[in-house]
Amino acid sequence: MVDLGFFAMPLHPKERVYQEVMNENREQILLADKLGLTEAWIGEHQTSIAEPITDPFMFMATTIHQTKNIKYGSAVINLSYHHPVKLAMQIAMFDQISGGRTLVGIGPGGLPSDSEIFGVDRERSYDMMIECVNIMEAVWTQDAPIDIKGTFWDAKLTDFVEEGVGVGLLPKPLQKPFPPIAYAMRSPKSGASRIVAERDWIPISGNFVPAGFVASQWSDYCCQREDLGKRPDPENWRAGRSILVAETNEQAEDYVAREEGGFRHYFHYLRTLEAKRSITSSKERETFVTSQVNEALEDQVLAGDADTVLDRLIAFRDEVGPFGTLLMTGHDWDDKALWQGSMRRLAEDVMPRFNQHAKVSDPAY
Repeated sequence: MVDLGFFAMPLHPKERVYQEVMNENREQILLADKLGLTEAWIGEHQTSIAEPITDPFMFMATTIHQTKNIKYGSAVINLSYHHPVKLAMQIAMFDQISGGRTLVGIGPGGLPSDSEIFGVDRERSYDMMIECVNIMEAVWTQDAPIDIKGTFWDAKLTDFVEEGVGVGLLPKPLQKPFPPIAYAMRSPKSGASRIVAERDWIPISGNFVPAGFVASQWSDYCCQREDLGKRPDPENWRAGRSILVAETNEQAEDYVAREEGGFRHYFHYLRTLEAKRSITSSKERETFVTSQVNEALEDQVLAGDADTVLDRLIAFRDEVGPFGTLLMTGHDWDDKALWQGSMRRLAEDVMPRFNQHAKVSDPAY
């Protein structure tokens, strides 16, 4: 059984009204829950109005009591920007409010501008992430006395403790010992696969990397699990893709080709930031971005009518491996009827047939 989930950075044209895109993102989650999607993952960014959600847990909390079953994940919460005790308490409260529907996607840091404004050295952000999650796990599973001395943060509660009235008994998540932790892998043969395998984290392959990279991530993760004497569980693996299920192939092709369409805007934004990090010449940067956007539209977008998308999904899974959850990407609803129809067709038409294929083709694990 392949579940269908939802992922959104989310990303919108910078000209759009902030409050309007917040409402649109909420509407996407509510529709996802109504259509039976199993989980919704939302990103965190601080310094780009194009990626306007600065606190995924605060944002997702606004939808909890309007949904029934969907789980909520951060994708990702950037740990180098947060004190681990404060974040652990925030997530514990969210898990209680949501009835144990929390997934914690973590990362070292997001936009370089986010790191800059917080004064975080990106060379140390991975080490900060590991220390942060270690402290979070400690305070999720312990009460006072606590005395943790880290390289980047300390967590001490030894002096003012009065358990008789509750002081020193820390708020805990509903899920025990704590909510599942996930980590998004991006580069081919990502070194992240080792720690994901060691710590039993959920592996996520992003929607904005080539299919060949996704395949190498799963292969490397499986090797790491086997080296550790652990069984790789494909049901635990999430893989993302940008998907448009239109009424006809022609309608889908027209949308993908639009210069101002959501897909082209999405990948132009991502590749522009990627180029800014490594290419100084503006002309070379423009050439790089154009070629990379065109490649992404070919490789990382699955668009067409229901039959075409089904065929492309089957080919994608055959190429990369047996992921257990497909994460469809939430894009800007520049054509609301088109995108809502796409979500419905994917959930109600494509996925049942996709699961029929997966049922007979999956290898034994």
